Amino acid sequence: MTIYLDNAATSFPKPESVYQACDKALRNLGGSPGRGSHRMALDAGRQLLDTRETIADFFGIRNSSRVTFTANATEAINIALFGLLKPGDRVVTSSMEHNAVVRPLHALQARGIQVDKVTPGPDGRLHPASVRDAVMADLHATRMVVLSHASNVTGSIQPIEDLGPWCRKQGILLLVDAAQTAGFLPIDVETMGIDLLAAPGHKHLMGPPGCGLLYVREGLQPTPLIYGGNGADSASARPPEQLPERLESGTTNLPALAGLQAGIAFIKETGQRNMRRQKTELLSHLLEELRSLPDIHLYGPSDPTLLAGVLSCNLGAHDPAEIAYWLDTEHAICVRAGLHCAPDAHHTLGTFPRGALRVSPGYFSSHEDIQKLIKAFRTLLKSP
Repeated sequence: MTIYLDNAATSFPKPESVYQACDKALRNLGGSPGRGSHRMALDAGRQLLDTRETIADFFGIRNSSRVTFTANATEAINIALFGLLKPGDRVVTSSMEHNAVVRPLHALQARGIQVDKVTPGPDGRLHPASVRDAVMADLHATRMVVLSHASNVTGSIQPIEDLGPWCRKQGILLLVDAAQTAGFLPIDVETMGIDLLAAPGHKHLMGPPGCGLLYVREGLQPTPLIYGGNGADSASARPPEQLPERLESGTTNLPALAGLQAGIAFIKETGQRNMRRQKTELLSHLLEELRSLPDIHLYGPSDPTLLAGVLSCNLGAHDPAEIAYWLDTEHAICVRAGLHCAPDAHHTLGTFPRGALRVSPGYFSSHEDIQKLIKAFRTLLKSP
């Protein structure tokens, strides 16, 4: 039986209710939401609205129309960056970001956007003062702070709750990449001062691939990234002014969004705190066992409560890619090796170019899974 420990990439397995919701939508909601007035289109529209309101409630969003659906967090981040930044704007970010942030910002630099990166501490955690200092170095030009809520390499949780209210006082936008925290940590966009929140549906939120979201604070009006039909004001060649239609051209992935709603319902029923506690216990077990191995290199905070379900390591001089391949083919254990689409983070940690081995248990993982992984590591370290 395969042991899946790559939940930072996508959660697996999903709750049974998620599979059922996707199947029900495919079988019964055949209409396209917002396109037509027949009963199947209206039923599909109601499902879309129900999901939007479920998400708004989950993240403390007062107006559900400010929730726009995307294919993934990457699309959401691109909409926020390309839709709001203009030549001459300055962005403060960190050296721990995923390529979903790094690559759009790199492209925007060619359009006259200035990008400055803050370096975290040795464990991958940012100090709020270092971000504030970077902003204040050119407050007038700074338009936006862009940060991941937690690193997908080290799992280190960043101090968004400290920085958000401060950024708002300075009149600076805060875009949060919640790819590793949405569903794992409680997020309230109002109390945390988040102006733009990008999240995928397929990780801690337990939904299927192909769905994500962007929350846009009231008063912000991003330029669409994609233009096309959305069922609103079809006579005009221009996109509508109102959200969410302005940013939702094309037919939405309704079965995936129905599954996402079921995933959030599962989290609420199970208890987000209980799910986080279970994952943290698995990471604590993993950390304890890894520290007993010879020549182990661990990256990120040593306290498992400061990790967002992710732990990265290297075993001596062993190539992490070779270890991952060996674990898969010889032990049926799935982990992730390499640069994890975050080369800046590995430069910061000193693990570039070989990267590291990343282990990310999920809610359905077990302590027995962790023990089997450690047993495999011990076998490897004993071999010549």
